[in-house]
Amino acid sequence: MRKLVCLLVVAMAGFTAGISAQTPATGQASTAPKASTAPKTGAATAPRAYDRALLRPAMLKDKAPDTYQVKFVTTRGEFTVTVTRAWAPIGADRFYNLVKHHFYDSASVFRVVPGFVAQFGLSAYPPVSAAWQHANLQDDPVAQSNKRGYLTFATAGPNTRTTQLFINLKDNSALDGQGFAAFGKVDDPGMKVVDMFYDQYGDNTPNDYQDLIAKQGKAYLDKNWPMLDSIKSATLVGEPAPAAKPAASKPAAPATKPQ
Repeated sequence: MRKLVCLLVVAMAGFTAGISAQTPATGQASTAPKASTAPKTGAATAPRAYDRALLRPAMLKDKAPDTYQVKFVTTRGEFTVTVTRAWAPIGADRFYNLVKHHFYDSASVFRVVPGFVAQFGLSAYPPVSAAWQHANLQDDPVAQSNKRGYLTFATAGPNTRTTQLFINLKDNSALDGQGFAAFGKVDDPGMKVVDMFYDQYGDNTPNDYQDLIAKQGKAYLDKNWPMLDSIKSATLVGEPAPAAKPAASKPAAPATKPQ
């Protein structure tokens, strides 16, 4: 597995960049949202209740609309995110395809640091996590600041975005210079729901166990951190239903022979 790159070390005192993420109870410093890279083989298998198209990331390349909305239904309630493609086109397209195929359904919000971020985006299903482990995206230029309520991809270094996301719980402009390109925003009053995500496990657990989350899926989190909130569903708002297949036509009756 590639070594994770720690992009930002944040302490409550003495940090010159001005970010003030809350120090977890362990006394260790918070870090910028970072994504695990390659889960190991031998993963436990969850029930196959996912869209099989998610096993073929290279096929999910639809261009997103200029703007679109995603409705999240969570264990704390519902909120909607509005995505503006021009802010970060590559990230917006990836998010569109993931949501279209229900990647985030049943995923846990496994890292919540009060006054900093709420992070999610490891699949509930190990085969899906394995399929996306190397589906890296090129970075988008940062066009929008990481303000409170803005949605951004987590990374493990330059050009390593895959599926993990975070919602900024405060204005985190210190992340802008490190390449974190926001592409969407939680609509009012949705942050009332996001602010309720369970945040008492601290910064480093279960965040330090991303490999095991990827290998064992939601069952691992439910067993070890049962209070975590989760995303019941994340769906595109106003997405048209799949076109109905035309009814099979009946074969023509044979022509009547002349008498």
